[in-house]
Amino acid sequence: MEPGVVLVVGPNGAGKTNLLESLHVGTQGFSPRTRSDAQLIRFGDAAARIALAGRRAPGVPISLEVTLRVGQGKQGKVNGATLRAAEQLRSEVSTLVFTPDRLAVVKGGPSVRRAYLDRALGRIRPARAELPAHYAAAVGQRNAALRRAGMGLSTRDAVAPWTEQVVALGVELVAARREALDLLGSAFAAHADELGLPDAALAYEGEPPTADALDARLDRDLERGTTGLGPHLDDVQIRSGTRDLRQFGSQGEQRLAVLSFLLAEAEAIRERRGTPPLLLLDDVLSELDPVRRRTLAAQVGRLGQAVITATTTDAMPVEPDQVVDVTQGEARVRR
Repeated sequence: MEPGVVLVVGPNGAGKTNLLESLHVGTQGFSPRTRSDAQLIRFGDAAARIALAGRRAPGVPISLEVTLRVGQGKQGKVNGATLRAAEQLRSEVSTLVFTPDRLAVVKGGPSVRRAYLDRALGRIRPARAELPAHYAAAVGQRNAALRRAGMGLSTRDAVAPWTEQVVALGVELVAARREALDLLGSAFAAHADELGLPDAALAYEGEPPTADALDARLDRDLERGTTGLGPHLDDVQIRSGTRDLRQFGSQGEQRLAVLSFLLAEAEAIRERRGTPPLLLLDDVLSELDPVRRRTLAAQVGRLGQAVITATTTDAMPVEPDQVVDVTQGEARVRR
């Protein structure tokens, strides 16, 4: 994608967020807002199409296309070649998005942070992208075996093979998560410090599961029908100094932490995959003071291409590389 900052301006409700959503669908094959493809098609229409063109690197053009049809699966293409699944686009282009509801990464429960870290892991290390799903499937199978044994439909011995799978995959997942946080930690702290959030740190609270630990609690797991130990229950702590920002951070600090996490991930992707991600930042400037707006603009400007929405051009403290006006669902590049 082309480097630089694109500012998308327009009144509330004009369609700025829809434009960012279309860029996400067109580069990743899915929406960051909904898993229902039908919601991505204009009401009353039978189909929708998103076509994008840019450069993967200087002199290396790339074209992306996603077509959605009511009642059918969506189709993705890269340089005219049809993909087996539209979601395979994310292996071609990396896209990171900030929306106001992303504050849940800090203020939400552990499951939100686990999911966010696992998605980051997949983007940074694509070979590890399926590991969280494989681990979750093993836990699901063990839980099913626990319930069958608890109801007397099978024996305790039937749980053992799934315990082995949970341990093997759990050890891999904990190691992969720790590796991801090692890659993100210093950049997260640096971006947070620039944005005025001092002594910021990420900490993974979890230990790899062992067969002995799971066997020791087998009676409790049989009684409850669930696996009560493992990385599916772990948490990621996001701190400023000694403060856990989930409990003791203001909404402004939580916003800065999410932005710092996103920018750290963008750096890691650029370093490990060779090309920077596309950054989509929706309504990111409205609650930042002028100094932090300028700092954020400088940070994203160093990382590749960023598309930022705002209601007016005044919200951007530096001159963007391009301005796009959105009115009543129509986007025009300002000359």
